[in-house]
This record gives sequence, C-alpha cells and structure tokens, in this order.
Amino acid sequence: MNQESLSVLFYLNKAKTNQKGICPLYCRITFRKKRKQFSTSFFVNPNSWNSKKQLVKEQTEYSNSINGQLSLINQKIQKAYLFLQVQNIDFTVDDILDKFFNKIIQKEDNVVSYFKKYLATQSKLINKDIKPVTWKKFEYVCNHVESFISFKYNKKDYPLDKLNQQFLTEFEYYLKTEKDQKQVTVNKVIQRFRKPIKLAVSEGYLNHDPFINHKPNRVKKEVVFLTSEELILLEKYHFQQSRLGLVRDLFIFCCYTGLAYHEMVNLKKEHLVIGFDGNKWIQIKREKTSKLISVPLLPKAIFLIRKYETISEYVLPKFSNQKINSYLKEISVIVGINKTITHHTARKTFASTVLLYNDVPMEIVSELLGHSNMNITQEYYGKVVQKSVGREMVRLSEKLSK
Repeated sequence: MNQESLSVLFYLNKAKTNQKGICPLYCRITFRKKRKQFSTSFFVNPNSWNSKKQLVKEQTEYSNSINGQLSLINQKIQKAYLFLQVQNIDFTVDDILDKFFNKIIQKEDNVVSYFKKYLATQSKLINKDIKPVTWKKFEYVCNHVESFISFKYNKKDYPLDKLNQQFLTEFEYYLKTEKDQKQVTVNKVIQRFRKPIKLAVSEGYLNHDPFINHKPNRVKKEVVFLTSEELILLEKYHFQQSRLGLVRDLFIFCCYTGLAYHEMVNLKKEHLVIGFDGNKWIQIKREKTSKLISVPLLPKAIFLIRKYETISEYVLPKFSNQKINSYLKEISVIVGINKTITHHTARKTFASTVLLYNDVPMEIVSELLGHSNMNITQEYYGKVVQKSVGREMVRLSEKLSK
C-alpha cells in the first residue's frame, strides 16, 4: 500500500459487546503507517455487519440510517485529507483527525522569528507591491519588538501563543518611556505590528487575534499651515543668504502645488504637460500611494519653474529634506512667523489657505492632494472648512445688517 495514501476502515469492537449482544462501531484512519481510531457512537449486531462491504446488511430504517452516517463520515475524512494536501504542508494522521473534528491545528513559533519570516517574504515584493521605505518601517517595528522582549523578559524571543492584551499594553508603555515616542508614533508602530500577527492567526499559529480588543489612544490632529498674511510675508521677504532664498522658493512652490518632498525633488520636465484646458499641469505618481495626481500650475508656481529653469531634466534644484526643514526653522524666525514650519507645512498650506479658503470643494482638494480616499481629507481638513464656513457667515451677517 502506498504510504502516502489514506485508509479508512470501520470495524466492530467486540471486546466491548454489551448485554444486548451489540458492539460499538469504530472508525480507524491509517496514514503513513500510523493509525488513529475513534468511536462512531453507533452500536451494531455482529451478525448484521458486513466488514467487506463496510455496511450493515439489514434493510431496516435504523440500519439504513447508520450506513448513511458512515458514508458521511468517510466523505468528511477524505475531505479533511484533501484539504491538508492542498495546503502543501507536512501533516500526520493526527492532523487529519483534528481537521475532521474541526480542531484548529496549532502551529508553534515565536514573535520575532515569525516577524522576520514575514519581512523576508515582503522583501520580495519591494518595488512591486510595496515601497522600500514601507518595508523599512516594518523592519523598525520588528526591531522595537525584539528590544522590548529583551528588556521586559530578558529573552531573545517570546512564544506567539502567549501573546495577549497585557503584552501590547506593556509594549506601548515601553515605547513611550524607553523609546520616548509620542502617541501618534506609538499608534503607527502598533498598527504595523498587528499586521503580521493577524497573518499568524490566519495561518494557524494563534487561535484568535490577541489584540482584538485593543483601541489606540486618539491623537488630536492639528493642521499647521500658513495663513494668507504669513504666506505673502514669506513670499515678499528678501533674504541676504542665497540658501535661505532657495529653500523659501522650494517651500513656496509646494504651497501652490501641494507636492510632498519626494514628488518635488523628483519632479522632471517630462511631468509638466499641457492639460485638456490648454494650460500647464503637473502629472506625477505620488510616492506614498502610487496614485497618479494631476495638478494645474498656478502663476506663482510657473514663475518659480522659469526662475530655476536649467538644462537639467529636473524642474527644481536638489536639496535634502533634512536641510530644508533645518533652514525653514531659521527662516520662520527671521520672517517672524511664530510656527514650527517643515516642508510638509507647504502641502497643508496648499490645501487650507490656497484651496479651501478660496472655496475649492473638499472632493477636488482630495483629488489634488492625491489622497487614497475622501475620509483622509475630511479628517485632516474638516476644521478648516468649519472656519471657512464661520468666515462666510460673518460676511453674510454684516451684509444682512446693512
């Protein structure tokens, strides 16, 4: 007999014949020379059992019912066997029986080792389904988990099946106290940590999601942007140092286009196209979402493109994000803008001051920013819209009072 084939046999356990002279009927599964048996819960008269045909010979309603049930048991066992074969995993006769009884086949692994296997799998999808920077963020999370386990348990790893809500609570506390991370960063770490854990659940390493009841602490999202007055002040200021003037211009360009740093620094002349309306547009894929965005060029953005026009394939001079943010701190002090400004502030200014405060609808703002859905735009800029509504109501009130 082929060792990889499955054998299902029903037999009478005559050693347990009761006072009525009937025997319990058992089922035996044989796979790879290993056997497992279980009771079918049926009792049969030995004289009525046909072992060769594997059925009760009598033609009664009870006998027909038993034969029907035995056929169903055999079908379920075969189905469990085929299911495990399709999974392309190594399995035993115990696994077949567990699947037949709908028991979860529990696998064993540790948190860090499983996370690293997940990273290895995802690394093959870099530049296909995920960005290198996204993969790197998950690697950072894995490192944080590993350092926490070493700190808390003085071990290199921790069993997956011992994960619970307390582990996550203590991990959050560790990130805040030992790593000095803010709540918004902690929430991102937990969000990424849960992704491989959910995969571990689906693969049978865990019976359920140990963090299913976890609710992240809400973070108040405050949108920092330049007002119309601050934007004009920054545009008109004359800097003595050319580096500050250049950084200011790069910042202003994004205030009128909404480009994030990666889109700005990678903007090439090929991305400048003539749109359906005969005007110049930017068409470029957003780095974060890979979504194609189309942004009409406003006059001030066109002026800056012409100002820095060179034979280079790139539209604007190259500058590192770190230096831009460093110089913007210096610029805000010189100009007298009492806000912490980063390059990303320009994107917020484009959405708020340039678009929403000029009555551009929210859905168009979402499209120009390249957000994956409207909810993201609404979440960040809902209060800006409320301020705009309030401003218009003041104007209406003044108009009606005349």
